[in-house]
Amino acid sequence: MTATTLDPRTALVVVDLQKGIVGLPTAHPAEDVVARSAELAAAFRAKDLPVVLVRAVAAAPGRTETPMRGRGRPAADWADPADGLGAEESDHVVIKRVWGAFHGTDLDLHLRRLGITQIVVTGIATSKGVESTARAAYEHGYHVTVATDAVTDMDEATHRNSVERIFPALGETGTTDEIIKLLG
Repeated sequence: MTATTLDPRTALVVVDLQKGIVGLPTAHPAEDVVARSAELAAAFRAKDLPVVLVRAVAAAPGRTETPMRGRGRPAADWADPADGLGAEESDHVVIKRVWGAFHGTDLDLHLRRLGITQIVVTGIATSKGVESTARAAYEHGYHVTVATDAVTDMDEATHRNSVERIFPALGETGTTDEIIKLLG
């Protein structure tokens, strides 16, 4: 389904588009996700709507059956914004240590102070950081829209499951062009 509307107070939340993540192998080119996210960010800024850049800095503690990639010491610029994203000083930066951007961060408080009622989400990985953030936003009472051509995952099947089954249950989905058109 195509996104139907954007609230007057909508924020763009860009998940994990950072140097240490965009270089990982993905189902769809990360460069395209970065470019579309940058396009959305420019459109949001032009409408004086907030842009939030979410950066992962460490993996959460705990045992998992699937080892995390790169558990060793990350490069110094690992959490820096991806080249081409066009990060600006006015963007709010959220530092997270788990998959989702709401847990243990100031994201909800920041959005509520701005009167935000809806978020548009982009980023990597669709089934992890993006989905966790979309789920938490829904649970916090925000309207959620996911830019389906501005997300990707390391695995095509999990990407497709999130886009086709999970995101429509949490809100609406649309392409970058459709969302920009809704911005007016």
